[in-house]
Amino acid sequence: MYAVIRTGGKQYKVAAGGKLKIESLPVEVGSEVEIQDVLMVSDGDKISVGAPTVAGAVVKATVLSHGRGQKVIIFKMRRRKHYRKTQGHRQNYTEIRIDGITV
Repeated sequence: MYAVIRTGGKQYKVAAGGKLKIESLPVEVGSEVEIQDVLMVSDGDKISVGAPTVAGAVVKATVLSHGRGQKVIIFKMRRRKHYRKTQGHRQNYTEIRIDGITV
């Protein structure tokens, strides 16, 4: 059984027991999170597609940790103009474990 959820403006395919790094959530480590934004649920041959979400479907997850991703380097340069600009960015994330999918 798996589901497609939307959180932080992105879509993820999740299954029970899987770990996932999503956009940062304002919750404490160890607490449970319910994700209501379920776009699709598949249980073997039975597939439920929402319009836009599946009614009554909930994905339950536990927050494992918070962290920051790898650094992304942004480099801008104009040739022959003596212009160079370097900038870095590290995105915050929340790591969760999917506990169950209910329809």
